[in-house]
Amino acid sequence: MPPEESSSNQPWEAGPPDSSHRTLIFLLATLVVLAWLVWALRPDRPNVQPAPLRAQDIACPQGAGQFTPTNITEVPGLELASLGQERRNHVLQRLNMELCPCGCNTSIAYCLVSHVRCEKCRQRAQEIVAEER
Repeated sequence: MPPEESSSNQPWEAGPPDSSHRTLIFLLATLVVLAWLVWALRPDRPNVQPAPLRAQDIACPQGAGQFTPTNITEVPGLELASLGQERRNHVLQRLNMELCPCGCNTSIAYCLVSHVRCEKCRQRAQEIVAEER
């Protein structure tokens, strides 16, 4: 084989860069300049945390799902026997349909049964019973 044929077919031969090399270098230089601009022009952001919308109650865990009404018929700690049957049913319906004020995303009746120490819920339930008397 003649020497000029073997040297011209070698891919590692150094020569002038072609257009794809120039395009790649231009692209990298543009990305570097854009990254520097983003870093240099970024506004200073203070480390601020938003305040909670309402205070969290320790007695009740915060619920993540949607509110689902319940059908609880016996609520411990509430005196419903002194009410008539119609008033008792109306109180139970309200307790099962109204959202608990503590933020646990359950009904008042469910919160009274499952979170016995929830004072906000107990107060709201007593208000409902007082309204129905």
